[in-house]
Amino acid sequence: MAPFEALYGRRYRSPIGWFEVGEAELIGPDLVHQSMENVKIIKERLKTSQSHQKSYSDIRRRDLEFKEGGTQASVSNEMSLVHLVFHVSMLTKVVGDPSSIMPIETIEVNEELSYEEVLAAILDRHVRKLINKEIASVKVLWQNQQAEEAIWEADDEIKKKYPHLFA
Repeated sequence: MAPFEALYGRRYRSPIGWFEVGEAELIGPDLVHQSMENVKIIKERLKTSQSHQKSYSDIRRRDLEFKEGGTQASVSNEMSLVHLVFHVSMLTKVVGDPSSIMPIETIEVNEELSYEEVLAAILDRHVRKLINKEIASVKVLWQNQQAEEAIWEADDEIKKKYPHLFA
């Protein structure tokens, strides 16, 4: 008994011989001839199904024509009608704090509509110890900020910019 037959309780059906269980086995040229006929049938059925799929996709397919420079301009024209909007659900209620409002005259804005932050005070120092090194940080209060808005900066960078504070 073959191992497959012992395990599954039936004979193994080889992909070479597509005969049904119980049919007499073909040997020699008859086996090759039957296999060739079965391969021809399979090829014909695959070709038929491929042509069906092609006809289904050809119905929905259309030829595209492009003109040089024409598509970009038409897309820009279509997008010009679209407004930049956002949904109301993105809005949140803001409770203003009058003490946090800065008068605009105190901020000097340059030509690029930006301003340079000026260091007002160093509020605290802290050293974080890692496994193999230590990182020194300072809590910095900038000129146009409240004390609650003070941030931690790297000690080295502040020493480079403001050496007179560490002398």
